[in-house]
Amino acid sequence: MKDREPAEDVLGLLGRKAGDYVVVFGSCAQGTLLALQEQFDMESPLALKSATAMPGIALRGETCGAVIGSLMALGMAFGREKPEDIRSVVRTMGAARDFCRRFEDEFGGCMCREVQQKLFGRSFDLADPTEQVEFVKAGAAEKCRIPAETAARIAGRLIIEGQGKSD
Repeated sequence: MKDREPAEDVLGLLGRKAGDYVVVFGSCAQGTLLALQEQFDMESPLALKSATAMPGIALRGETCGAVIGSLMALGMAFGREKPEDIRSVVRTMGAARDFCRRFEDEFGGCMCREVQQKLFGRSFDLADPTEQVEFVKAGAAEKCRIPAETAARIAGRLIIEGQGKSD
């Protein structure tokens, strides 16, 4: 399976880069998105900027930013540019559902609070400054790179494979 080896190498590097960017940005959404954008030549400063408020949907414990950054990248890779391009919608939604299933298998859900529960044994109210401090002390920088690395590898594999089944 020589064809799979380079893909595995690329996915490993992609995951590490996403994790590194999470530490730099302090944002799972931006870190994941930027790594995918760079890897697949989809760089867009405006898209990266738009991911600023996405970790846990404005730190509310909702959808994990690594999920959002990955879904944004899948949209960039497969999404439609014209309203009548339904095929691209079907392809993108198929890839997005596949991504979410794989991420859920790893972390028990796509919600930030569910991912935190898996990583920390509890969730934090990141809108509360006291809880933010506890989150950082609990090792947020290193632990939150894990879902970003995983998400980038899953999305990267889907992009490499041209995934997007309409199941």
